[in-house]
Amino acid sequence: MTFWLLALGGLYALILVFITLRSWRRTRDAQDYILAGSNIGVALGFLTFSATLFSTFTLLGMPDFFRTHGVGAWIFLAVSDGAMAFLIVWFGFRLRRRAAQRGFRGVAGLLADVYGSRWAGVIYFGAIFIFLTPYVAIQIRGIGIFMSGTFPGLLPLWAWASLVVIALVIYSEIGGLRAIIYSDAMQGLLLLLVTWIIAFACIDSMGGVRAMFDEVRVVNEALLSVPGPQNLFTLQFLIASFLAIMLLPVTQPQLTTRIVIMRDMNGMKMMAVALAIFAMLVILPTAAIGMYGAVNHANVPAAEFLAQTLVLERATVLGAAVAIGLMAAAMSTADSQIFALGSELRSLLTGSESSMLLRTKAAILIFALSALLFSIVSSDQLVLLARVSFAGTSLLAPVIGAGILLQRPPPLAIVGPATCSALLLFILSLVGVVPGEPWGVRMDLLLLVGMTAIAGLSCLTRRPGDPEALRAHSSTTVASE
Repeated sequence: MTFWLLALGGLYALILVFITLRSWRRTRDAQDYILAGSNIGVALGFLTFSATLFSTFTLLGMPDFFRTHGVGAWIFLAVSDGAMAFLIVWFGFRLRRRAAQRGFRGVAGLLADVYGSRWAGVIYFGAIFIFLTPYVAIQIRGIGIFMSGTFPGLLPLWAWASLVVIALVIYSEIGGLRAIIYSDAMQGLLLLLVTWIIAFACIDSMGGVRAMFDEVRVVNEALLSVPGPQNLFTLQFLIASFLAIMLLPVTQPQLTTRIVIMRDMNGMKMMAVALAIFAMLVILPTAAIGMYGAVNHANVPAAEFLAQTLVLERATVLGAAVAIGLMAAAMSTADSQIFALGSELRSLLTGSESSMLLRTKAAILIFALSALLFSIVSSDQLVLLARVSFAGTSLLAPVIGAGILLQRPPPLAIVGPATCSALLLFILSLVGVVPGEPWGVRMDLLLLVGMTAIAGLSCLTRRPGDPEALRAHSSTTVASE
């Protein structure tokens, strides 16, 4: 298998080199480097969006999640992702209209502009840095755990993680967003293909779908219903997760940017529909892999279950292809998020284009190293860590939504401190300083509802004759005309 691993890995590396050089030659200026020309078609758009959204935690995290918590994982992720497609169409139209009026270099810069204060962008950037860094780290850690467990003695976890980071930093720094989009398209297709091949092999070995579920019922019947054997999928958990996942295109910059750079509105709508189909197709096979694990690898660590199921029990060539596919999946999300952090920082900077581009590239390198360090010390609970990231960034939705959707955003003096307080309370609840369920309600759900109410009520503080509101409305009208 080592031979096939090196051969397929070498082929994949050559393709990345080709993509990187091609993107570098087509990049004209700093704006083109950051936004890839803002001319992305439907096929490329939905593939890069899908690959950014579904990554290592899909093929490594979701099978183990199904194995441990049961079929409720489908409600947790697939239903939420389906709803996301509707939000993309509704929010995307308004976001693109706002970006056309104000210009777009990043969400942080756009928020600073619509609120009339740089602090709006700073609050946004600080929050996404706190919650996206762990999310990037779990992609890197996931592949490190898998590769070191599957090929023991070849390289330690930190070395596998470092290889992933080095590769993604090189093609991100050289080729910009265009290189990331092209590589995402390849990685998304590879992830989908590998997941279905493994799922068919698992189902076939158990004698079909009906036989698979019959065996699961014998082993642990609680896996076939909610809240599951560990009572994870409670009503509050599912509602809070639904909202956090559905709001990802609003709150996570790597997804928001992909909505803005679509070629036109029709393309964006078709991209959203294709994304919903892709979500169903990529999550469904992970359920079969998880049920297979519940029967055949019920009481082993996650790393051993994944190594056996995805690689060691498969044909040599297929096992090596799965390993390369997982590395590709890890990079397809990590590169987008690290690059998004760099571009969001750039949207808050001032100066010449050349100096800002240089600082952006330096920031991308720093963010990548931060994610690498966090990946070495973080937990192995990939899906739950991802959910924490989703929940944390979801708290930004009210302040982002108000800034994008309303002609007269609420005063930052109200929503700014409220957002910072909500983020702080959520972090304190994660480390156990404050209760995770005050008054019997999940902290993330309580804070999201509270922030939405504050943002809505604070809009009433501006009267129609408010000079600041009139200036904002006037500038928007002129830009629109």
